[in-house]
Amino acid sequence: MTDEIEWLVPPAAVPLIGNNSFVGMPGEARVQDFWQFALGDLRMNNARGYLAEFLVGKALGIEPLIRIEWDSFDLLFGDITIEVKSSAYLQAWDQRRISTLSFSGLKGTRYNPRAPLGGEDPLGKRYNAMVYVFCVQTATTHEAYNPLDVSQWEFHVVRRRALAATGLQSLGIGRVRKLSEGTTVWADLAAKVTMAAVGEARDDDDPDWWKRSL
Repeated sequence: MTDEIEWLVPPAAVPLIGNNSFVGMPGEARVQDFWQFALGDLRMNNARGYLAEFLVGKALGIEPLIRIEWDSFDLLFGDITIEVKSSAYLQAWDQRRISTLSFSGLKGTRYNPRAPLGGEDPLGKRYNAMVYVFCVQTATTHEAYNPLDVSQWEFHVVRRRALAATGLQSLGIGRVRKLSEGTTVWADLAAKVTMAAVGEARDDDDPDWWKRSL
């Protein structure tokens, strides 16, 4: 008989606010100081990805808008699951030329720490979201670059069926533009995502998928 594991289950996260103070630190240090340290440069690849998810979430009016790690998709808009990908011409390091726009990691493996085989879904990598939103920061000079200006962002909305038909794990911007059938501005994202989700079905409605191979 196998001993039952007593799992350490974290409580739901309580969002911090900028003026929360650190405890036991001489002087005044607040959460906003940490945020400025960790995410002060939104050109960084990881920060740009978080920002893109935030911009899409705000356009869709998702409340509360809280990022959760290890989900099989980035955002939930009603019953629509969404994956957000980002790219940019300019980076936070020296470049000989502007970057070629590309998007990777389009397929992902669902994960649950309680599942066998290292916690991964035995079905392997697949397209987990109903709708994919590809976000491009379009500035081509550092003088013009403003990550907070939504008019500098270009959005492309692609339904899963169109993406799955390619079978690809990564795409260049040319293929994305063809699949999306046109650029979407930030203010129109909610309508475009809703339209793209028509005919797509959620495939994450089995929360106990990880028990299949126990």
